Parts: sequence; C-alpha cells; structure tokens
Amino acid sequence: MDKHLDHIKLTAAELSYLWTSYLADSMSVCVLRYFLVHIVDKEIKALITYALELSQKHVEFIREIFTKEKIQIPQGFTEQDVNFLAKRLFSDIFYLRYIRNMSKGGLVTYGRVLQNVYRQDIRSFYAECLTDTLELDSMAAMILLEKGLAMRPPVIPYPQKLEFVHKQSFILEGLGRREALTGTEVTNLYANVLTNRLGVAMTTAFSQVAKSKQVRKYLLRGKDVSLKHIKVLSSYLEMDSLGVPIAFEQEVTDSTESPFSDKLMMFHFNLMIYAGVGNYGIAISESQRTDLVVDYSRFNIEVLKLSEDGANLMIQNEWLEQPPLAANRRDLAKH
Repeated sequence: MDKHLDHIKLTAAELSYLWTSYLADSMSVCVLRYFLVHIVDKEIKALITYALELSQKHVEFIREIFTKEKIQIPQGFTEQDVNFLAKRLFSDIFYLRYIRNMSKGGLVTYGRVLQNVYRQDIRSFYAECLTDTLELDSMAAMILLEKGLAMRPPVIPYPQKLEFVHKQSFILEGLGRREALTGTEVTNLYANVLTNRLGVAMTTAFSQVAKSKQVRKYLLRGKDVSLKHIKVLSSYLEMDSLGVPIAFEQEVTDSTESPFSDKLMMFHFNLMIYAGVGNYGIAISESQRTDLVVDYSRFNIEVLKLSEDGANLMIQNEWLEQPPLAANRRDLAKH
C-alpha cells in the first residue's frame, strides 16, 4: 500500500463495502471449493477455478487493508462451514448457471460501489473487481451459448417507423391496461423469473440438507415465495405469447448430506434476497404499467418481510455479524 494513504481514513462507504465484500467472498471461497470437488466438465471447471481465484484474491486484499488499518477482520466463513466429503448436491449445469447469476449480481454491485469510493487503493481494487467480474460473466455466457443452455430474453419486433405516444394512458394507465409490454418490461420480467428459478433450485437443495428444522422451514417458505412470484411474472410474458425461462430444480441431486453449515446457507439465501429486492426496485423504476408496478411493489414487501425473519433467525443462532456502525453520540455523551 502507498505510504501517502496512511493518513487517509476509510470512509463509511469504503469500510462498509469492504466488510460486506469480505463476508460474501469468504462464503464464495467455501462454496466454489466444494463445487470443484465434483465437477466433471473441463470448461465449467476452468470457469469455477477462475471464480475461486478471484474470491480468494479479494479476501486476501481486504485482510491486508484491515490489518494495516487496525480494523477487526470479520469471522466470515471458513473451512468449518463446508464439508468437502459431502456427496454431490448440484449438477455441472447448475454450477454454470450459478456463476452466470452471481457474476451479473457482481457487475451491479461493483458498479454501485465505485460511485461512492474515493481512496485510490480502494477504487483500484473495486475497478479491478468490476473488470474481472465482467470477464467471468463473458466466460459463463459464452459457455452457456456453446452448450446450447443460454436462456436468452424473448425477441420482439423491430420498429419500422417513427411513432409517438398519443395517449397519456400509455404511462401508468390507472385502472386500464396497456396490452403490449415494452422491451424493457419484457427484459425485467424475464430476468426476474430467471433469478427466482435459481432461488427455487437453491432452496430446494438447501432445504434437503439443512440440519435445523427452523432453517428448513424458512428455506421452504422462501421457495414458496419464489414460486408464487414466478407464476405471476410468467403470466405477463405468456399473455403476450413470449417465452418463459424453464425450471432447473432437476439440476439438484437427491443428496441429503449437507456440504455447508446452516449459517452459510442462511447467509447465502439472504444475499440472494437482497439482490432480489434490488432487481424488483429496478423493475419498478423501468415499468410504465400500473399493474406491473403494483405487483413488483407487493413482491418487495413480501421479500423484505422474509429477509427480516431470516435476519431474526440468524440473530437467534448467533450467525449474524454486526456490520460497522456510526458512533452513537447520545451514548457517548452519557459518560
């Protein structure tokens, strides 16, 4: 680290992003190392290996920064949270779809992080994270295409002439309903069905192997929520005779031997919940149909409630690490 950075303290944004990244990447190291135990396909194995190298590099960088700044390093996730001897829980195809989904989430996250980071070493780190994740996403997309597994969004007609909207009812049309979806609405519907499909597959697998009855019950509840959202979102696409992403729970084996701790699975599922909230928020901002906005808003309320209950379950089991907090000036004034 450059000497001139010694006197520049990390901002709240920089500290919080690094802390969260450490938890997520230490989890990814455990998950990806387990994936590599069972992979057969050479191309997918190379992809997972690259993803693992990135997560390990991120963990090492953050540990170095925290050590230098005398910041408590989070516990995160370690080898105690993974059983490398557990039977295969997912297929190679699932691993490929998993990496594509996680890389898409990484692109969104790192792009947002860079908007709020100023210290040069931290900016360089997250800029490199963004570049590396773009490469990972491109690799995953190419393998999906080559294997005929890519779930591409539907095709809509090309515009053939200039047209202007003549009715105010086109935008947030009150109780009426514009029949045709815009291209952006189609894209968000398709993407949100796809991410919920992954959520269903993950909760199917995790609920099979979770040791705690409470955790199993919570994961199955999350699965029900995702299935309900898939049904509603798919109906919009089907009404316009547009394709819907297929399910891939079949990529989960019948193993009941857990490769991961309940703590890791709860953290992982809640990361997916937070990503889902963000995805629905974007969909709301880009939708021009009232019925879509109402459904996405209702979904977000349901997902936030699920997230709150998940956090309470993690607190109950002492699995939730406290993030960096601002100073409580009222408490300080009491001394």
